Formats: sequence, structure tokens, C-alpha cells
Amino acid sequence: MRSIMHVDRLHLLLPFTLPAAADASTALSGSSHPAHPAIDRLVARASEVERVIGEDFQRTLPHERWVAQQFGAVPGNATAADEAPLAPYMLRADGGDPGNATWACVQPVHVRIAHDHLVLIDPASLDLTDDEAAALLAVARPLIEELGVRIEAPNPLRWYLSGDGFGTLAGASPLRASGRNIEIWLPHEAHTGARSRAWMKLQNEVQMAWFEHPVNEAREARGLPAVNSIWFHAQGMAQPVTSPFAQVLSNAAATRGLALTAHVAVDAAPVSLEALKAGAQHGADAAPGATLVELDPLSAPYIEQDWARWNDGFAALERDWFAPALAALESGQLHELGMTLCGDTGSVTLAVRRGDLRKFWRRRMFASLFIE
Repeated sequence: MRSIMHVDRLHLLLPFTLPAAADASTALSGSSHPAHPAIDRLVARASEVERVIGEDFQRTLPHERWVAQQFGAVPGNATAADEAPLAPYMLRADGGDPGNATWACVQPVHVRIAHDHLVLIDPASLDLTDDEAAALLAVARPLIEELGVRIEAPNPLRWYLSGDGFGTLAGASPLRASGRNIEIWLPHEAHTGARSRAWMKLQNEVQMAWFEHPVNEAREARGLPAVNSIWFHAQGMAQPVTSPFAQVLSNAAATRGLALTAHVAVDAAPVSLEALKAGAQHGADAAPGATLVELDPLSAPYIEQDWARWNDGFAALERDWFAPALAALESGQLHELGMTLCGDTGSVTLAVRRGDLRKFWRRRMFASLFIE
């Protein structure tokens, strides 16, 4: 049988698919859904390509590190396994040109006051509109430029800063710090661990400028959290990159920017494997090779520890991707399926081919993938 056009080899990148072992019983015990036979069989028969355990205080996320390493975006002299300098690629995906400068991504956020510490809220949960972000940026821009820092904001919700004043600052991915005491996640000098006075000064000035800003007053009147701080992360310089994939389908700015930099076809992630097949059958021929699809329905419920919603998202992945991919492997339409399943510290990459499905002696359990 003829292979599916464009997708004879498929790789799924799946952020926040693996709960930590300590959370697994809570995450799965409340599930109202039956077992997921397709992903269970795929995991059972697959070969393990890579297992990355990770550490509790790494400042980047496993799927960020994985995609940066796949495209060769981590500098060759990098010594830290924690690096994912993705801001310049995010800038490119948002319509900017990173050139040869060093860039960091800065996002408007809400920091909540807890009993004795401050907690970062997932920026995606703010429901910040483009108009609100633009109004806040108009106030913050002169404060940023006073420091001699260049700012680009092709996307109202993501701003990009470039300037010597921030040196080699290492920030934490917003989702890595979300829901946690922000103290250990604040930007620091990568080589010394020291806090940056320039960044702390800018952050304080922006916070004061936004205090009682009309945007925040209107948001609070609607019962929404105020936008009261900015978050710095992903600083780095664009490297020449190459893609191991013939096409990349993702909604993530970093992944899309890497694909654009590597000059491979890029588009939004389809809603299902059937939608991918339908689009491929009506599209033009592409260079042979694997297709990377990044699917991210689980990040928000994982971060919020909303395990009922997480289970709903996982069931949708089973219905829309795992079961159709298993059927495509069994019929010979799909030659190989790769999967990189991630938690918030580590990841597991698996690969399965049609012949592997007959290897009944392979009996890996999905639970064996959980990150300790």
C-alpha cells in the first residue's frame, strides 16, 4: 500500500505527557476514561531511543532542550545540559530578524503574593489581549530603551530585548517556574549565579509604571489578574541550524522559528492525524523525510494540577493521534512512528515500526516511563 504522502515517518513531540512518578497515582486515579489501548501497545512494542531524567532545578523544559538539540541550536561550546537559547528563533517565528545579536524573550506576567513568597502564574492563563499588551508595552518601552537596550515586539504578547546590559543572564522558562516560589527562578548571571542589578532595576520600574495602570484597573474590575511584572527567559544568539525533519508542524514559536531558520516547511499543528493526511493528499510534493508534529494540549492542566482536564486531553490524543497512528503502522501506510514524551524535568523518546508490533515479548508499561 502506498505510504501517506509527506508522512511515511512521523515524530510526535508531546510536552507534559508524563506526570512525575510522585504525581502519577493522583493524575491517573481520577480518570473517568477507559484504558488507552493504542498508546499502551505503541509503548509496549517500541524501542527506547533516549531517556533523559533531568533535575528538579533545571531552568528549561525537556521539550525545549530536545528541540534545541535536534536542530543544533545549542552552541558547540555549551557545557550546561540545561541550555535552550531559543529567544532568537522565537523572534524569527514572530516576524522579526534576530541577525547576529543576542536576544532574550520577555513576557508580561502576573506574580501572585502567597503567604510568605511570590508565585508566578502561567502567562497563558492571563487571557491578555493584544490591545492590553500593546498599551502596557507603550509604558514599558521607554524604560527599556533608557538602558540602551533594543526592543522588538512583533508579537504583542512576547517582547524581545537585546543589549549588553544583560550580559549572560540565565532565565527560567515561564512554565518551569509557574505555580512555584519565584525566588530561585529569577534571572541570574550564568557564570557567577549573581543577580543582575540592571534587570532588577528595570523590572521594578516596569512594575511601578503598571501599578494602577488603566489596563490593570479594567482587568481587576472584570475579575482578572493584573499584569504586574515581566519575565525574562531563553536568552541566546541564533546559530546556523539544520533540521532532521522534512517538515515541522507546531504552534510553538521556538519550534517554528528553528524550522524557518533551517529552511524547512513549517505550518500549524493539525488537529488530528486524519487532518494531517487530508492536508497532505491535497498539497504539493515535499522532500522525503520525517514530519515533526508538536502537540501541546496538556501543558496548562499539568501546570495547574488539573488532572481531570489532563486526562481529557490525553484521551483526545489517544483518539486523534495514537489510535490512527497505530492503525497506519499496522496497514503499512506509516513506516515509522517516533514519540518524545516529556514531563517537567525529563523525557523519553521511543520509536516503533510495523514489524515491532509483532514482537509480543516486548511488554513495556506506560507507567515505566514516568520520571522519578
